[in-house]
Amino acid sequence: MNPSSAPPQINSQKPIKTLRPSTFWRLAEDIPPSLNWGLMVASIAIPLFLWWLVTTLGNVDPKFLPSPAKVIAAFQRLWSTGDLQKDTIASLWRVGVGFLMAALCSIPIGVLMGSFASIRALLEPMFGLMRYMPAPAFIPLLILYLGIGEEPKITLIFIGVFFFNSLMVMDTVKFVPKDLIEATYMLGGKRLQTLLQVIFPYVLPGILDACRINLAAAWQLVIVSELIAATEGLGRRISVAGRFLRTDEIFVGLIVIGVIGLTFDLLFQYVLRISCRWASQKR
Repeated sequence: MNPSSAPPQINSQKPIKTLRPSTFWRLAEDIPPSLNWGLMVASIAIPLFLWWLVTTLGNVDPKFLPSPAKVIAAFQRLWSTGDLQKDTIASLWRVGVGFLMAALCSIPIGVLMGSFASIRALLEPMFGLMRYMPAPAFIPLLILYLGIGEEPKITLIFIGVFFFNSLMVMDTVKFVPKDLIEATYMLGGKRLQTLLQVIFPYVLPGILDACRINLAAAWQLVIVSELIAATEGLGRRISVAGRFLRTDEIFVGLIVIGVIGLTFDLLFQYVLRISCRWASQKR
């Protein structure tokens, strides 16, 4: 057969197209700052728009779902009387004292539990047992032992935060690379130096994250305590408003709590970014 008369060969291999992921669907990568801020604004603006749309176009009883305008009016009314400021300061003080006491106690204990297996074996079973006991269940005992003043509310926050925060800090310390500790010993580091100058700085980002997460539990507990026995506070305000079907004031209390919580969350992230720049670069 004459080679010149052979049919031309057809290349069946098609060029492979490389699929480039879109900016929105980047996996484990940062997105542009403009897109980041746009999505953050949309996460708040879209629910607010839907809320306004439902209360404006839908046939909804304002006693069950007040409009944004009614909630703003209730906010202005409570602000003008000074009740909102007084309740907010009372709740902030309780959360601040209870959470600070729990953090100051749980962080060193968690670091010790994560660093020394002997201390972990001694405390982890008891802490694990206490973790599964719901903190609000202690309210009757706290009222019986401490009365109905500020002490039981602060103690409730301490109980609800201390054990969880200790175990979370312990888990963070347990994952410190052994090579890092061994290298410190090889360079002449002592046990206390290794603990304070190597382990603690290494786990500081994890400690701040644990405190940021458990701060939300502190707010939940203070609201529960104020629902039961309190003369002032955002939880007390929500409870009284619920008795008289003032749903606009309930929404005011919930929104104020959410704004305060989001502010503290952003503050923790800022502190983490400033104090642990090496961790942000590592991520």
